[in-house]
Amino acid sequence: MQTINRAQLFRASCLSLLVTSLSFGIRAGILGDLGVKFQLNASQLGTITATAFWGFPLAVVIGGIIVDIIGMKRLLLLAFLFHLVGILLTVFATGYWTLFISTLTIGIANGTVEAACNPLVTSLYTENKTTKLSHFHLWFPGGIVIGTLIVTLFKMIGLNWQVQVGVMLIPTVIYGYLFSKLDFPVTERVASGVSTAGMYKAVLSPLFIFMFICMFGTAITELFTGQWIDVLLKNVTDNALLLLTLETGVMVLGRGFAKPILKLFSPQVVILMSTIVAALGLYMLSTLHGDIIFLAAIIFGMGVCFFWPTMLGFVSENIPKSGALGINLMGGAGMFAVSVWTVIMGKYYDKIVAAKMAGLPAGTDPAKALEQAKSLAGPDVLHFTLMIPLGLIVAFTGLVLYMRTQKKTAPLTAAVV
Repeated sequence: MQTINRAQLFRASCLSLLVTSLSFGIRAGILGDLGVKFQLNASQLGTITATAFWGFPLAVVIGGIIVDIIGMKRLLLLAFLFHLVGILLTVFATGYWTLFISTLTIGIANGTVEAACNPLVTSLYTENKTTKLSHFHLWFPGGIVIGTLIVTLFKMIGLNWQVQVGVMLIPTVIYGYLFSKLDFPVTERVASGVSTAGMYKAVLSPLFIFMFICMFGTAITELFTGQWIDVLLKNVTDNALLLLTLETGVMVLGRGFAKPILKLFSPQVVILMSTIVAALGLYMLSTLHGDIIFLAAIIFGMGVCFFWPTMLGFVSENIPKSGALGINLMGGAGMFAVSVWTVIMGKYYDKIVAAKMAGLPAGTDPAKALEQAKSLAGPDVLHFTLMIPLGLIVAFTGLVLYMRTQKKTAPLTAAVV
């Protein structure tokens, strides 16, 4: 007879997400070093970074389709193997293509973790989905904070980027061991007896399609900015990486206090308020200079902190028949959008730099010209990205008004056997 220990499963899930977020935090911190080491331009760095976001939606969508068939345990053990291989390939990378393949492999691992853990959390805590998803997802910004601090500390003591990446092996091995020893429940949809046809019908509903499209924007606003902040603002402030640490630290605190906030406000109201604050923070990041930019990072972190878990929680609570597939399609949509935007913005950044350098007076020192061009290009990219949360404010205002006309969705109940 199976004994489901939901506390241990939840802790192991958080540890697996920690590895996922460490890959983001450490990669953000070493992106500049990789560019110098392997002589890569911003467009190439953008493509390498984007591979993590390509692998994620691929894995999360396929995982969402097969998780009810093979079970969450097998899926998480696959995630462990992908993480192990991806980390080792990164440590021993020799250039652009090895970094491309290793980052893609880690992206697949990250997507597989979310494909299994999001439905696992909602299956373990059916009575408190959005709050527990927020507590689970606090380990994403939490891992980014830890990752950027590791990069900063290791750089101070002279350890190279390979050692920084190798640190991820420790939590990877631990979560792989824990999941191999624990029993897992079936997903909430399977337990409640909702058919596969019913699940596919739910993900074709107008409300789901609307949220699916909006997930593009919330993910780009949150993840593109965080992943590229060191590159985009390093010539605006000497502490660009500290901005990322500050922003994600605010996100950890916000998600930790999700329960009282979600008691006061419905998920859709939280999403709307978050979008307004995120737009303000992104505007400040793209326009301010000096120490006040740290205030901008705090405001931006407050804005994006509830995006990911609340979007997933909204779908799980209001379209429960969509099951694991619904949650994972949302995650896949977000990461796919970030992958596309990252490549587009990498090319846009290089284009702006070239244009700014061409406009400088003849005889300007090339090194100084490049630094001056970069200092202008980064804020321009962020300012261009600002149009996304501004559009989302309109969309989510409509969502709030629409949900006021709807009856509260009844949760799924376990099927009688």
